[in-house]
Amino acid sequence: MRIALLEDEHEQAQHVQSILSERGHHCDSFPTGQSFLSAVLHRSYDLLILDWQIPDMTGIDVLENVRAQLNWPIPVVFLTQRDSESDIVRALDAGADDYLAKPAREAELVARINSLARRTNPDNEKELLTYGPFEINTQQRSILLHGQALTLTDKDFDLTLFLFQNQGRLLTREMLLERVWGLARDINTRTVDTHMSRLRRRLGLNPENGFRIKTIYQRGYRLEAMKANESADPIATADHA
Repeated sequence: MRIALLEDEHEQAQHVQSILSERGHHCDSFPTGQSFLSAVLHRSYDLLILDWQIPDMTGIDVLENVRAQLNWPIPVVFLTQRDSESDIVRALDAGADDYLAKPAREAELVARINSLARRTNPDNEKELLTYGPFEINTQQRSILLHGQALTLTDKDFDLTLFLFQNQGRLLTREMLLERVWGLARDINTRTVDTHMSRLRRRLGLNPENGFRIKTIYQRGYRLEAMKANESADPIATADHA
């Protein structure tokens, strides 16, 4: 997973990053609430870890900003020295999904993060997925639209699956490259744009089929559910979600 960590103590940040990287996760660390929010609202992360006491604002302030501005319910874990019952209740009431006291116990931290990932993305472990008229078989790597098989390349299938599993979420071009192409050195963001343009046609993304790929200006893409009377026009928009 791509994880954003809010931690102003350098050694503590390095410790958490080391724990997560050893388990195969990518973790970016930020020392202030403003730098953290700027990254989270303009990049794509799978999970957030917040400290409570930071220089420019509280972890609760950061959490409230994330919940108000981010367009999907990203899982959030507090990792802080504050461990009173009232603090835990306040954080959970503000929208946190879990709460851990410092110092982090390595196995417990990883187990809780993995548990949240499973709860947030239950489709990742299913073989047959249904999204409106689309049926995706993850084992056979096939996609049906109204019962008819679609002809897709392997990369088109991977990209389609990732879009549907993250429906409604802003996905940056960089994140798509990492998840679908593995950040190959000879691949650039124009490859993502080319595949998205092709998928719009091959998947029949229109009001009748209930979905569209929306281009978010200078940021990336989002797969959205549509109403029957909506336009399928994919023109890029300036989006502040």
